[in-house]
Amino acid sequence: MSADPLFAGIDLGTSGARACLIDSDGRVQAEGRAALADYGEANAPDVWAAACDAALAMALRLVNPRRVVALAVDGTSGTMLAVDQSGAPLGAVLMYNEPCPDDAILARIAGLAPATSAAHGATSGLARALTLQRVAKVAQVLHQADWQAFRLSGRWISDANNALKTGYDPVMGRWPDWIARTGMSVALLPQVMAPGSVVGPVTAQAAARFGLDPSARVVAGTTDGCASFLATGACLPGEAVTALGTTLTLKILSDTPIFAPESGIYSHRLLGNWLAGGASNSGGAALLQHFSAARIAELSARIDPDHPLGLNYYPLPKPGERFPVAGPALPPCISPRPESDVDFLQGLLEGIAAIEALGYRKLAELGAAPLVSVRSVGGGARNPGWTAIRQRLLGVPMAAAVSEAAAYGTAVLARHGALA
Repeated sequence: MSADPLFAGIDLGTSGARACLIDSDGRVQAEGRAALADYGEANAPDVWAAACDAALAMALRLVNPRRVVALAVDGTSGTMLAVDQSGAPLGAVLMYNEPCPDDAILARIAGLAPATSAAHGATSGLARALTLQRVAKVAQVLHQADWQAFRLSGRWISDANNALKTGYDPVMGRWPDWIARTGMSVALLPQVMAPGSVVGPVTAQAAARFGLDPSARVVAGTTDGCASFLATGACLPGEAVTALGTTLTLKILSDTPIFAPESGIYSHRLLGNWLAGGASNSGGAALLQHFSAARIAELSARIDPDHPLGLNYYPLPKPGERFPVAGPALPPCISPRPESDVDFLQGLLEGIAAIEALGYRKLAELGAAPLVSVRSVGGGARNPGWTAIRQRLLGVPMAAAVSEAAAYGTAVLARHGALA
């Protein structure tokens, strides 16, 4: 290995591609990015390829590319395509958010998949695979990240995170027998490896295209969500990440897996631990129904986080909740409303913080490791008053996130593979 090696992470997102190069200490040495829109439609594999290549090439121009010893790729969870024997895409891509229009396929999965499987639902990865296997001349059905990694390694390999919604059993570590009974040809599904494990060296073509050392290795990647978690620096059981975006998403590392499909909770195997989490419908969307972002910033500077108002709100943008309370018709609770806008906002922030605390208690009840720290990402993470409210309710340190970039997290995976 080079005396000063670099590790590359490539993030293929919904609007663009990013590349991040880190050193052995996790310091960013170079970055690159490219918008999908600059190359065409976001659901076209040739557009993905062009954007990923451009982002990686941009980053590599800033360093000696022969220092790169390992690369990994993440992609949007559930986006899939069929390829022929040479790996060339066939027909239309099925994107992560496209529901399966074939009720018969969904019924077949529902009748055979265990209740704890992530393959259930209208946006099931397995439903997409069953659809794509009908494509003429199909040799393999791949996830988005699999295909981009194939372009680097020449191997049809998936990872346990991308394969989860396609029915892969992360506890048993294999494609389960019931998948074949749905009519899926398991031979068309890729071999699955643990995220962060070495797939093999880059192809001669990839080495020449990017100026890489031919011994540089491709490492099994992950989904964009798991990559974003890794980017924060959380790596031990009990370390959690809260995403304060449009919705409120909680994720925690645990030494045991948790599966509670009624609450939308599944577990990813990730670097020796299990990553479990849930998503509430509360969050930024509930706040923006009452105040603009600018008004929230203005009022937040005037709240007193050390003196709780005890309004016991449950802010939701509309009726319906999934986690930590399973209530399809649960109404928002945002009354009585104080005369002061400052107090009303504080009550909303306290309400969302209480949902967060309840969520982590729920995960602990289901078997997750005890909460030891929380890192925060998303727009709400930059609100110090809200952070103080949350820390009071959570009762654990609020650690700083190393990064919020999925490409950084995927570079961490590449480093793990190279140094393992």
